[in-house]
Amino acid sequence: MTVEILDKAEDDLVHGFQFYETQQPGLGLYFLESLFADMESLQVLGGVYRVVYRNYHRALAKRFPFAIFYTVLGDTVFVHAVVDCRRKSAWLTKHLK
Repeated sequence: MTVEILDKAEDDLVHGFQFYETQQPGLGLYFLESLFADMESLQVLGGVYRVVYRNYHRALAKRFPFAIFYTVLGDTVFVHAVVDCRRKSAWLTKHLK
């Protein structure tokens, strides 16, 4: 499978990077490296995570409190959002529409 990161998910990654980089220099880069590794694993594990909202699968990041929301179409995994799990569910619902 191939993994395609959509624009909204890229924006989520940028915001996450900025947040962690302000906490400690270099932590933002570690955040990106970790999340990209988690998304890369979707090449093999793409369809195994459960569907939690509409048709979105959710994979939890290993090192940060983030969830990766994605869909699978054919041989492609489309990453729609990379969301901080500490956000309220109402925000998440709005963000995924």
